Amino acid sequence: MNNLHFVLIAFEFAVLIFAFSVHESAHAWMAARRGDPTAMMLGRITLNPVAHIDIWGSLVMPMLCLVTGWPLIGWAKPCPVNTRNFKKIRQDDMLVTLAGPASNLALATICLVLLLAFEWFAPQGHDAVYNAVMLAYHVPDAEPVGLAGLFPIALLLYFGVQINLLLFVFNLIPVPPLDGGRIMRDLLPYNAQLTYDKFARYGFFILLLFGGRFIYLLFNPIHSLFLSVLNIR
Repeated sequence: MNNLHFVLIAFEFAVLIFAFSVHESAHAWMAARRGDPTAMMLGRITLNPVAHIDIWGSLVMPMLCLVTGWPLIGWAKPCPVNTRNFKKIRQDDMLVTLAGPASNLALATICLVLLLAFEWFAPQGHDAVYNAVMLAYHVPDAEPVGLAGLFPIALLLYFGVQINLLLFVFNLIPVPPLDGGRIMRDLLPYNAQLTYDKFARYGFFILLLFGGRFIYLLFNPIHSLFLSVLNIR
């Protein structure tokens, strides 16, 4: 593994940890807006990653993804929510849950807009963006030649698109304990919720068996759309 590969891994981890922090802060912020100050009082409305990092989900899981070739995904420390503080429990709980994935989609869109501005206005901007995408996919012939000043910015922004889209899709999988699983539970009638809760213990194993397929099923078309906006195929 050469120095460039270490740089790519470092950039991916930096973007991933930031994305986790935004995701959990969005949960905490929305919970406070809907009447539950629990997470806010515990200092979870912050971009400081120390408040959000989970050893297994934020460090071990991403390392396993890099080793096994899985998409770089993971999770942060769950945001504490006391639904008894909500006026409309189901509605407010769904809004709090959706705030996390929505924040990742918003980050991916912001990074896309910045990449477009980079392409249009920066000297050699298109070349920097193109090489960043190729290097992120480990294309052998892609090298940041002559782009030393521009390449790191383009690479960080591209990873901002890729990783936040992955987290957006991953967290919407309708399996507990992911956000999608919580949303699914909120949509069910009470008796169905009780049955659903019995299967929640198997959520991790379901993710191991089928999570990768689900991710690529949704991620690929969304990611392709973003790349088409950048005029990169």
